Order: sequence, then structure tokens, then C-alpha cells
Amino acid sequence: MNKLKNIRWKYVFYTFLIMASMVGVVLLMGLVKEKSQNQVCTEVQVMIDGKEAFIDQKDILERIKEAFGEVKGMPLQNIPVHDLENNLRELPYVSGAEIYMDMDGLMQIRVKQREAILRVINENKQEYYVDAFGAKMPVTLKYVPRVMVANGFIDEEMSNRLDTIETEVLHNLVQITQHINTDELWANQVVQLYVNENRDIELVPRVGSQRIILGDAGGLEDKLYRIKTFYQDILPRVGADAYKMVNVKYDGQIICEREDGWFLDSLQMELNTIELN
Repeated sequence: MNKLKNIRWKYVFYTFLIMASMVGVVLLMGLVKEKSQNQVCTEVQVMIDGKEAFIDQKDILERIKEAFGEVKGMPLQNIPVHDLENNLRELPYVSGAEIYMDMDGLMQIRVKQREAILRVINENKQEYYVDAFGAKMPVTLKYVPRVMVANGFIDEEMSNRLDTIETEVLHNLVQITQHINTDELWANQVVQLYVNENRDIELVPRVGSQRIILGDAGGLEDKLYRIKTFYQDILPRVGADAYKMVNVKYDGQIICEREDGWFLDSLQMELNTIELN
């Protein structure tokens, strides 16, 4: 009896409770593992992120079925999740794909679309889109995004669905497009980019008929400032149709060519002090 009295029953109880909990966890893990091994895919959900509409849920499901067969009804452990994700990432309009599965058999597919910022029409009349990261995408009749168009003497082509831009001209076009898209004034005024025979980039304005020559994307902020100065300080004095060409390619200059070929070269941005007539 004294031995029983000396036993610390509280610690015995706690020890028993811990051991019972551990046994319960082991049993539960066994049940979960058994269920997960036997669980089949009961439902497939597709979520597509991004503002574009190049692809839809039907496209994704058809792609999976064509490459891997019908996954609905397939045991979860037999579904090649990694291969599925890589297969979806090979789509030219997809920048990322992730797949999640739960114990109830639900498979969720989350796909992120690329966002086109530029439509290119090269000198051979081949067309393709370019996203903000320089990846090319084929043109499709299914969806036509409202993006800047660049054409003219562009020799770079799209040879496969996962091409990225290579030439300096395309890099400059993307950089100019990204800047224009972040500026409400220029986004409203510029409707197209054109690469002329000298590989200089020109802006095609919504208002006015002048050729506006940028050259490249170097010093873009300053070039756009000089164009803005041309619109604000020069055109009001000479009239909208006085010049057929405005060139801001060269640092600190605005070169304007009249219809009759006469040039005005303004240096150091002293435009507001020059008598133009």
C-alpha cells in the first residue's frame, strides 16, 4: 500500500496520455496514407490568371487529355503532376502552371497567362506578339489584344513558340512600348511604332501627320520631352501642317523638316526663344 501511495499518479496519467496520443497519430497517419493511396481524382478545376484571353479552361483540359489521357477517375498517386505542369508551361501563352490535389480527390490547376504588350509585323509580313519579358507568342484568331503595333524594316522572325527577342531593334521597341504604356499622354497620342530603312524607330501619332523619329530607346525621357516641346511651342506658331518630319534622335536637338525641305536645327532646347517665322 505504501508503494502505491508513493506513485506519482499525475505523471503516470500524463505519460499514458502522451503514449495514447502518439499511437493515435500513427493510426491516423496510416489511415490518411491508405486513403490517399486509394483516392481517385473526382474533380478537375482550372483557374486562369491574367487579363488576356488567349486560352480558356477548355484548352487546358483538352491539352491534358491529349497528352495524359482522362485524369478524372485516375488514382491520385498515378497522376504525373510534375510532367503535367511542365507540359502546360510549354504552351506559348502560359508563363506558369501549378497543380494542387487534396484528400477528397479535387485537382486544382492554376495557370498564369503571358501579357502581350506589342504586336510585331516584320518585313516579311510575319506577325507575332511580345510580352513584357521579351517572350514571343504566335498570333491567334481566337483573341486579339489591344496592344501597340510595330512594323516596317524588322527582320527578326519567330521560329518556334518559345522564342525570345534577340535583336537590338526589338529590345528598343519593347522598352519604348513599356514606357508609353505607363504614360497616359503618350499612350493616347502614339498609335503605332515604325522602323524605317535606317533602322530608326518612328512614332506614329494619333494627331498630326509628321514623321516623328526617335532613333532608339536611349535617352527616351529626354526625347519625349523634346517632342512634347515641339507640340507645345512650335506647332502653335507655324501650324499643324508646316513640318513633315520631326527628328529628336540626336541629343539636345529637335530637327524639323518643312514640306519644301527647309530645316530648322534647334540646339540646347532653346526653342521658346527662337523666331520660327
